[in-house]
Amino acid sequence: MRSDVLTGTVMAPAHSGAYGWLMLAGIGVSLVLWSRLTRRDSRMIPIYIGALAGAFLGAKLVYLAAEGWLHWHDPNRWVILATGKSITGALLGGYAGVELVKHAIGYRSPTGDWFAIIAPVSILIGRIGCVLHGCCLGRPCNESWFTVRDAAGLPRWPAAQAELIFNAVALGAALLLRRWKLLPGQHFHLYLAAYGSFRFFHEFLRATPAILGPISGYQLAALAVALLGIIGFARRRKRLGLVS
Repeated sequence: MRSDVLTGTVMAPAHSGAYGWLMLAGIGVSLVLWSRLTRRDSRMIPIYIGALAGAFLGAKLVYLAAEGWLHWHDPNRWVILATGKSITGALLGGYAGVELVKHAIGYRSPTGDWFAIIAPVSILIGRIGCVLHGCCLGRPCNESWFTVRDAAGLPRWPAAQAELIFNAVALGAALLLRRWKLLPGQHFHLYLAAYGSFRFFHEFLRATPAILGPISGYQLAALAVALLGIIGFARRRKRLGLVS
């Protein structure tokens, strides 16, 4: 068992298997939800593949840029570099993958409302894995009713639990927007703007290394996620003729 106070990474071998299974479960749930669309239009298959491939690539690249390179001299660097990934990177890469595939196959209809459900469900399941695995922890702080203890017994801010709650609320909001038929085609843009903003400020409570003053690489990625959502929302409103 290994605990790193700087990065908040606690390797918990007993739960490593559960972490991997939960990650696969997140992919499985997204595939089940997406399969409803593939029955209506076979073009949904390459779009899903583009989203999945882009998400994995983006998750790895943002992790490497944000903190992966800092572990180069760690004895376990190859394990760390192989397993490290970033949710913000997955959102950026997944969005890019979908747009590239849609452009390549000439698909013009919005697909984001489905991703507004798939993304929080997948992240929620993933954060359960983080809780079990003991990774993605918050900063050390004074013990209180809300703190959690890491594998070394140090009280920390419950970062993974906070993101789990955020995504549960986001999922509920997306389902309500869908049920009430509000802002169709904009649900994923709203999620990106909300999650990116939340993650930027929440990052100050997470135990991740700063690379630009007090700012971490994940905060820069979070700003990109929020900006992507805001720009996407504005562009779609203009395209639909709702803004002159």
